[in-house]
Amino acid sequence: MAQEPGAEPLAGRDEETPRAPTELSDLATLKALAQPRRQRMLQHLTVHGPATSATLARALGLNTGATSYHLRELARYGFVEEADQSAEAGGHGRERWWRAVPGDRRFPPRSRQSPEMRLVMDELNHHAYAADLELFEQMQLQMPTGAGAGAAAGAEARGPGRTQRAHGEAGAADPWVDAFPYSRGSVRLTLPELRAFFEEYIALLNRYKRTEADTPPGARTVFTRFLAFPAPDTAADTGPENRPAPHDRPGSEPS
Repeated sequence: MAQEPGAEPLAGRDEETPRAPTELSDLATLKALAQPRRQRMLQHLTVHGPATSATLARALGLNTGATSYHLRELARYGFVEEADQSAEAGGHGRERWWRAVPGDRRFPPRSRQSPEMRLVMDELNHHAYAADLELFEQMQLQMPTGAGAGAAAGAEARGPGRTQRAHGEAGAADPWVDAFPYSRGSVRLTLPELRAFFEEYIALLNRYKRTEADTPPGARTVFTRFLAFPAPDTAADTGPENRPAPHDRPGSEPS
């Protein structure tokens, strides 16, 4: 159960109804998607809308030869397509513009994955989770919080390939500064209930998808991520006398 890049609402494209789920079971397709640079390019197209290979190269610190190659590979497997970008919309001459193809793309359950497919999936997930966490942190750090951000406002946060202000630049606070909701929790579910929980989450996302014409002023793309996994089963190794109290058990903290 998973949604992949291109599943999020795409900037500047009208999609009136959600597409039916598609399972990515072809190993070559998964390998094409797992390439880290392609993941970054898909994310950029999702957030910023159509772009050329030169635009992506400048934004991601790559050369145009690399971005052109990766765009062709992504198009080959249906993750991107050429966009009709007229001169009025910012297009120039014979430039080739590309956009992400939206859709509800899902992976086969792990129990049906071959050993080779599991290796590819593990690599893809590793890069995807790391990129999500880095972007979450980066956006929080870069969001302007106003002149009264505190004594640490002038401190810089350094990370791979970036230097930025730890609490945003001085000045007017961005109204989206608090737009980073986060929740941790736990529920007791059967496997069928977990599958139903996931489908309800996808249905909730689809309820909020809008066409460009229906998007109200002030709206912006918001990334959403869903992650659920079973807690460690310690019942077999822990006797009743050694089990932690309910309030000390993993996952018992309030969401």
